[in-house]
Amino acid sequence: MRIGFGYDVHRTKPGRKCILCGVEIPCDFGPDGHSDADVPVHALMDALFGAAALGDIGTHFPDSDEKWKDADSIELLRAAYSFVKSEGYLLGNADITIVTETPKLSPYIEQMRAVIAQAIDTDMSNISVKATTEEKLGFTVEGKGISSTAVVLLFEKLPITG
Repeated sequence: MRIGFGYDVHRTKPGRKCILCGVEIPCDFGPDGHSDADVPVHALMDALFGAAALGDIGTHFPDSDEKWKDADSIELLRAAYSFVKSEGYLLGNADITIVTETPKLSPYIEQMRAVIAQAIDTDMSNISVKATTEEKLGFTVEGKGISSTAVVLLFEKLPITG
């Protein structure tokens, strides 16, 4: 078994789409970044890469490469998990926490879990997505940014014997 931890944060920008865990959330602002800036998916990818000792999201999808400009982070997640599987690992479970004061995310949590589970071909019961606030402290309260953490457990695939 291997464990990985990921963290990501993006500034928010008025007029940008707010895409979190592959779900577009109705909002007047969204995370700003080179790709679609899907903060929790970026944290999840870093957790996957970390657990498999494959570097980080910037190693595989650098923001200096125009190829990743406005990229769909769910597609990047599919590629990231493919890298992890090619190293001989399978996901046990993932636990994602999104930190933002607004928008309220509870109506979208189940859809987020389903999108992530589908993207990495696992059962939804293996994906946890939670939302929390900073209790009126920090940059998320002021609407300046959204942050997220993710923890994953990977299992080594057992070789098939005849």
